[in-house]
Amino acid sequence: MPNDSHQRAAEFHELAAHAHRVAAVHHDKEDHLTGHELSKQAFAMSLRAHKASEFAHQKSQNAARKPNK
Repeated sequence: MPNDSHQRAAEFHELAAHAHRVAAVHHDKEDHLTGHELSKQAFAMSLRAHKASEFAHQKSQNAARKPNK
């Protein structure tokens, strides 16, 4: 089950990376207003990915601490 949370975190990281790439393209095209807005969205996705990673890590630690029956 901890793998599910790690997979979810990885998906959030991929989405954030994609959003950063899209924002960079708009900045390169001198569309700074759109690029700035996309950068803000990418940052928000990065925060979500970070939180998902922290959750997955905590879940893994908790699973590792449980005694096997």
